Amino acid sequence: MAVTINSTALTDYIGKQSGVSRWFTISQEQIDMFADATHDHQFIHVDVEKAKETPFGSTIAHGFLSLSLLSAIAYDASINLENTIMGLNYGFDKIRFLQPVKVNSKVRGSMVLVDVLEKRPNEFLLTWNVTIEIESIEKPALTAQWLTMTIVSA
Repeated sequence: MAVTINSTALTDYIGKQSGVSRWFTISQEQIDMFADATHDHQFIHVDVEKAKETPFGSTIAHGFLSLSLLSAIAYDASINLENTIMGLNYGFDKIRFLQPVKVNSKVRGSMVLVDVLEKRPNEFLLTWNVTIEIESIEKPALTAQWLTMTIVSA
């Protein structure tokens, strides 16, 4: 569960892991729905039989599907600011897809606060190092430097 703090304490969390999310199982149905939503029907994602013939031995999740889980991961693992009006995805400075996520794998994410910048009064740009790990696999599925904006009331 994400911790809730006052914005004045944000800098105390720089360099610290704020949390780890619950596990998410990546099903073929989820992969297929993501393929439909993004119009990315490459066989390695959606053709179960053909994917068995690849070095992976099964279908794999889209890298962007894994990345899209960051919003759900943040609900579990990030820092919530008191009096938040809204939080926004501000972008990424770096994303690396390091390990394919095979169908029916479980993944979870962890977040470390790297930097805090008050862009305007009560508008905080937060920089996070995020890692998505795959259960029982040493190498992470992805690492990213994610920027989020949190706006709080005065």
